[in-house]
Amino acid sequence: MSTAYKNRIQEFKSALAEESINLTTLRELSFSGIPHEEGLRSLCWKILLNYLPLDQTLWDSFLKKQREVYSQFLREMIIQPGIAKANLGLSRADVTLEDHPLNPNPDSRWNTYFKDNEILLQIDKDVRRLYPDMAFFQRPTDYPCQLILDPQNEYETLRRRVEQTTLKAQTVNRNRSGVTNVSSPGKALNLYPSNEYEVLPSGSEAHWEVVERILFIYAKLNPGIAYVQGMNEIVGPIYYTFATDPSSSWKEHAEADTFFCFTNLMSENRDNFIKSLDDSQCGITCRMESVYAMLRDKDHELFLKLGEQNIKPQYFTFRWLTLLLSQEFLLPDVIRIWDSLFSDRDRFHFLLLVCCAMLILIRDSLLSGDFTTNMRLLQVDPLLVNH
Repeated sequence: MSTAYKNRIQEFKSALAEESINLTTLRELSFSGIPHEEGLRSLCWKILLNYLPLDQTLWDSFLKKQREVYSQFLREMIIQPGIAKANLGLSRADVTLEDHPLNPNPDSRWNTYFKDNEILLQIDKDVRRLYPDMAFFQRPTDYPCQLILDPQNEYETLRRRVEQTTLKAQTVNRNRSGVTNVSSPGKALNLYPSNEYEVLPSGSEAHWEVVERILFIYAKLNPGIAYVQGMNEIVGPIYYTFATDPSSSWKEHAEADTFFCFTNLMSENRDNFIKSLDDSQCGITCRMESVYAMLRDKDHELFLKLGEQNIKPQYFTFRWLTLLLSQEFLLPDVIRIWDSLFSDRDRFHFLLLVCCAMLILIRDSLLSGDFTTNMRLLQVDPLLVNH
């Protein structure tokens, strides 16, 4: 480790040691990259994503409260209908008479359960594919959720729930940008077929199961948006960063902390996932067009070339913007980009700048390529900067 890097670590430690953290100073430091050592990145992200308060004296009480809130979410939202009532002393027949699987009443807990399963199956399909080129998400977590896995309680794991359901997941063939496959071909989506996952010992759970639980609870708490394909790619890097924190006291609560940080990030990014807002001023269409508006100012020749070939921004920037570039780079590079993204006051303007820079970096290839070549370069190749 170089002296300069050691000094940089010390700068972060000094900034984070203040009783009241100076957010401006932390942002300036973080924009150039946050060291992973000593859990600095994990801690900085929690602050930059408006999770931890700037007043350190509040951290202990705040974290205790938030983690208790998340535990309550687990109790309320990951439960098989009928079990709780049966445990109140009612016979199974009594429960079935009151609320049974074929009950058409919208207020039926079974009806809600089956609707939730439709969302859960889509989440399950996506999280099993999360970063298949690295083993982390298939490995067991050191801190499995005892509230869920305790055989004495009344809850079941989401994995078991998926295995038991007879519902079929709908395959999404085309997203609203017109692209048939939102996932990057570089992810080797068939690398880990769901039926070939290693069966973990009883009482264990894989990291992808934790991500699944986070997304399911988010969908339950936000029915207006629920779950949209690709959200797993946003949770993944946050959870990975928190779950690899060298401090066990932070790592143990990676699930709850990731949930709240993801929720805060989605509060800023959720309009991109709401189809009805696509053409509004705050929707994804406006942001995609902003990439070309910026390109027109930065590289007019390239802008004209793409226009001549009728290559519209929605052909490739939809994924870049909605998923915050998480599918265009390998995970370490995504995390480094997010250091700067999270630390920027206007983080989504910064994202537009990065997208524009990605185009300019491959301008020579784009200027010499025909429509087919350029579309392949923009849509297919997940590592644009390697060209």
